[in-house]
Amino acid sequence: MRFETLKAKIHRATVTQSHLNYVGSITIDADLMEAAGIRRHEKVDLVNVTNGARLSTYVIEGPRGSGVIGVNGPSARQAQVGDLVLIVSYASVTAEEAEEFEPKVVFVDGKNRITGFGGDPAEVPPGSGLIRGDQVAGA
Repeated sequence: MRFETLKAKIHRATVTQSHLNYVGSITIDADLMEAAGIRRHEKVDLVNVTNGARLSTYVIEGPRGSGVIGVNGPSARQAQVGDLVLIVSYASVTAEEAEEFEPKVVFVDGKNRITGFGGDPAEVPPGSGLIRGDQVAGA
């Protein structure tokens, strides 16, 4: 049996452009794609921290070092410039593969520059003030 598991996450990136009248997709800085192991044309989920929207689309490679996170086409109705987003990709693995598989988590700052890496999807960047995803609130 195969199942979908987290492959990569770009954590709390900032949307830098949002163009409704563009052929759909998400444009991601090539440096961020490389760091996360996300490939051009790969299916990703865009999870908008700012407004709660979640959608699936595919990746277009943006200029290296630009910091671009561009939401294009109809998806632009779900994300505006300045919104914080998670960009998530998945892999299809067997139970055996899942035992050894570690996702790549890329942390970025407000200009989408890489600030750190992780392999634990519940991990939070140091000094972020965020709460680990595996913590029980109020405990």
